[in-house]
Amino acid sequence: MYARLQRPMDLVPLALFRMAFGAVMAIGVVRFVAKGWVHALYIDPVFHFSYWGFGWVVPLPAWAMYAAFAVMGLAAVMMMVGYGYRIACAAFFVLFTYIELIDQAYYLNHYYLVSLLSSLLLWLPAAKLLSCEARARSATGPAWILFALRAQVALVYFFAGVAKLQGDWLLRAMPLRIWLAANADWPLVGPLLDLPWVPYAASWMSAALDLAAPFLLGNRRSRLPAYAALCAFHLATAALFHLGLFPWLMIACGLLFFDGSDYRRLLACLGVQLAGPTAVVRGPRWAPWLMVLFIAGQCLLPLRHWLYPGAARWTEEGFRYAWQVMLVEKSGHAVFTVRDPASKREWCVYPNEYLTPHQEGQMAFQPDLLLAFAHFLAAEFARQGVAGAQVRAEVFVSLNGRPPQRLVDPHVDLVQCAEGLWPKPWILPLSMTAL
Repeated sequence: MYARLQRPMDLVPLALFRMAFGAVMAIGVVRFVAKGWVHALYIDPVFHFSYWGFGWVVPLPAWAMYAAFAVMGLAAVMMMVGYGYRIACAAFFVLFTYIELIDQAYYLNHYYLVSLLSSLLLWLPAAKLLSCEARARSATGPAWILFALRAQVALVYFFAGVAKLQGDWLLRAMPLRIWLAANADWPLVGPLLDLPWVPYAASWMSAALDLAAPFLLGNRRSRLPAYAALCAFHLATAALFHLGLFPWLMIACGLLFFDGSDYRRLLACLGVQLAGPTAVVRGPRWAPWLMVLFIAGQCLLPLRHWLYPGAARWTEEGFRYAWQVMLVEKSGHAVFTVRDPASKREWCVYPNEYLTPHQEGQMAFQPDLLLAFAHFLAAEFARQGVAGAQVRAEVFVSLNGRPPQRLVDPHVDLVQCAEGLWPKPWILPLSMTAL
């Protein structure tokens, strides 16, 4: 295995991915600022849902948040052109991950993927070719350099496919049945999306494509048609479901799986010749094993939901960082009761008094966010002179078209419950018979 990880490979795919990744990230930063999301998501809210263990990560003042996005956008452009690559990559990774950690309510799978990919790129020689820093017109490096990125992308597809092997997706075509029907008013294709068999066909085909993608992209004969199919799939999801940059990021990631010779032939057709002196990149001997350990961790992390009781898509325990992509359509309604144990007085609190609509919508079906908000309410009432306030919640959630069910035990004082890695016994089980 060590010998295979050390065999020389053309670094053209790495360089082209660096350019595509930087371009997508730069566009993403501009889009984020232009839509006013910096203010709406990080400056306007009076409360943020911190990640467990990262309560110290808080938003900066308004001017500093905009400065952080400006630096992050500049770093993405510098990554793309390969100028000051290491510093730019480090700045992008730190700033992007910092912004991602401010509020759990904004978690998205592709945000997590961006942090992973930028952390890998920081240690890889992606600017040795096709960059402002490159002196050679050709470069080779050990196979582990491309292996790390290819394996990370392959795991995203594979675990996304495995997660779809369950009844809601395959037997009920949920939530695609809901989402496709919402686009039934589209011209030309709209009536097709409303046909009963279409969401079932789409569910089965997408599960098969996700599961097969790593193997098809890894095979030279099937690589091109597989990439074409994935591009068509991602473009369709971009048009139908408004997934932001995720489809474009995955299209860029697919570039990693082609060989350098494929790109050299393509560039030659465009009049760009890369032949010339070859720079040989050599990494430390321990680097391949470090990458193997990283990928092994990424293989284990998505499996942790088996350590928790109940369905992860209901309890949310082990749901994040596991590539559970497009599996749920959840909506909820939460009302909190704050009780003063001394005076026996009670107050009914509606979350919209403190949260933005997006925060409230996300909190209403995520137990850890409900718990965090209960602790926030207890602290708020303590500041108003109500010491030791008890907080209980009435929470009803609908999962993939089911009738609303209770998510949280309404008799439990959530202030007495601590956040952590252990299962949450106050989460009520999902009734699978309520279809």
